[in-house]
Amino acid sequence: MSLRSTDRRWGSVAKFFHWTTALLIIGNGIFGLLMDLADTPMQKIGWLALHKSIGLTVLALFLLRLLWRMGDRRPAEDPAPRWQQLAAHTVHGVLYLLILALPLSGWWFNSIAGKPLQFFKMFNLPALVAANHDQRHVAHGVHEYLFWFLVLVLVLHVAGALKHHLVDRDNTLLRMLPFRRLRNDTPTQGER
Repeated sequence: MSLRSTDRRWGSVAKFFHWTTALLIIGNGIFGLLMDLADTPMQKIGWLALHKSIGLTVLALFLLRLLWRMGDRRPAEDPAPRWQQLAAHTVHGVLYLLILALPLSGWWFNSIAGKPLQFFKMFNLPALVAANHDQRHVAHGVHEYLFWFLVLVLVLHVAGALKHHLVDRDNTLLRMLPFRRLRNDTPTQGER
């Protein structure tokens, strides 16, 4: 499998960014929802610190993914009606915005609350804004609503991929899955 994308499939670096980011977002979202189940206040603080560090990791991976994407090609799209192509591009665009906005809103919420922000206890990051406890609930609400909007858009994204795979029986999903051959395809020399 090639590191770079080809005109027929995504490369291993693009797949790494896609699947790692997806798993981190889903896991961190579930983790964020379960933080209230912590047994002690200290455990909750530890879980919250981990939640923030994972969110910062998502932000860093997203920025690296954008840098990679600028120099990587994009596989050709399988034929589809114009409205489906437009819907797919819209969903991807909104996903990208939300993947950026969600960790930034968490950072903003953390800054508004006046809390220190550490990345896995290695170093502190600066506050984005000055502490303002009157705005704390607004910032928390923005972060939470962005999460639920992201969940909705992810459901649309997964539904679209499954529709392509199960109904259209094209290569849209297969070209992003690791270690899978495309339908009706023999790999070229560089893809073996």
